Amino acid sequence: MDGVLVVDKPKGLTSHDVVSRVRRALGTKRVGHVGTLDPMATGVLPLVIGRATRLATLLSVGPKTYAAVIRLGIVTDTYDVTGSVMSSAPGKTTGADITLDAIKAASRRFVGTFHQQPPPFSAKKIRGVRAYRLARRRQPVPLSPVEITVHEFEIQSLELDRVYCRVSCSPGFYMRALAHDLGQTLGCGACLESLRREQSGPFTPDQAVSLTQLGDRSSLTEQSLISIGNLLPELPTVVVTESGLQRVVHGNVITHADIKIPPLRPSVIGNNPEEVNKVKLYDQNGTLLAIAEAGPGETLHPRIVLV
Repeated sequence: MDGVLVVDKPKGLTSHDVVSRVRRALGTKRVGHVGTLDPMATGVLPLVIGRATRLATLLSVGPKTYAAVIRLGIVTDTYDVTGSVMSSAPGKTTGADITLDAIKAASRRFVGTFHQQPPPFSAKKIRGVRAYRLARRRQPVPLSPVEITVHEFEIQSLELDRVYCRVSCSPGFYMRALAHDLGQTLGCGACLESLRREQSGPFTPDQAVSLTQLGDRSSLTEQSLISIGNLLPELPTVVVTESGLQRVVHGNVITHADIKIPPLRPSVIGNNPEEVNKVKLYDQNGTLLAIAEAGPGETLHPRIVLV
């Protein structure tokens, strides 16, 4: 089994918990996740299986979309409702005093490219130690702001002290941090109450299976697994010759002599050695062999070899 299995993660499990269950269900250790979801979050969690684990970094770069509920008037140490409530809010205003118009005005500050401060309770490492471990020990958590992009921050409704919203963003974004920062901007404090990921790169809920469906391996293989050969459809494809196959397997440079179809074209791989244009290399039987990068002189360099 080589490909991506999209799981609809339930609330209360870590991403690693889901990976462990899939490993047992499919009888393989080669399973990883693309983009972590907190235990309180639900929704799209793509899992890479078998040879597709080599492609995890390429599959994690697409935009993410979240549906969330932000609770106004509460500040916690984890920036969500699972944490300990802090002793004081950042201002005298309460969530009940904030209007929908004020929230929409504040939300505009968080659209575009800017630096976001990650939550102290996060999986980021500080000198080899996870930040949340330091936070649990009440030790300083010196995390640096990270550049992220919010494509859209839609405020859908306000019901009492709860803000219903939808966010489209780049990888590396923390919805908990956005909830906290919005509360700071409004002056009432806020934390994340619920979160559902609706999209992760090209993967959506209509491709997802529930954990209760994992018992039938043959059904998953035929209906739910996105095969490795169908991943990264946006990349150009090249079919190599038999001699080219041997060169790919050993990670050697591919030239015109190693290509069966299509012929190398400047529009496909470019002539600028500084451009990193990726290409999928297949053998004549349709097996995905590697992901290659364009090099000078219309050459291809296999970077991720899958066979």
